[in-house]
Amino acid sequence: MTIQILGAAGFGALIGWYVYYINRYRKGDVQVSDIVTLIGAIGGAAVLALFPAKSDLFGAYGIGLFAGFFGYFLVLIILVGVSINFDVDYFLDGRRKVVGPDYFIPEYVNPTTHPMAAQGRVNE
Repeated sequence: MTIQILGAAGFGALIGWYVYYINRYRKGDVQVSDIVTLIGAIGGAAVLALFPAKSDLFGAYGIGLFAGFFGYFLVLIILVGVSINFDVDYFLDGRRKVVGPDYFIPEYVNPTTHPMAAQGRVNE
């Protein structure tokens, strides 16, 4: 395996991870422009210029893209699984346990967002 193939796979993994992250923390509804951006990031002319179609480099980029995109989800599943504050409901609508009295969130920390937030829903 050459350094170019490893680099292409690493670049694909980075893009895949970032695409999953962006889609997960979206604040609004999915729009056509989002799909165009996603297609541009995954198979745009710049990527085809870097990694010619039907080459080992393009194949490594595709494998890296797959690994990064689904790797993000796999890491999230593992982190939610080992946490005592989250369960599988987190993947449905962001539900989590109430923070205990001996924990606090500093004022300088921005509040986190969660996927698929129900509009107007009050967390219990």
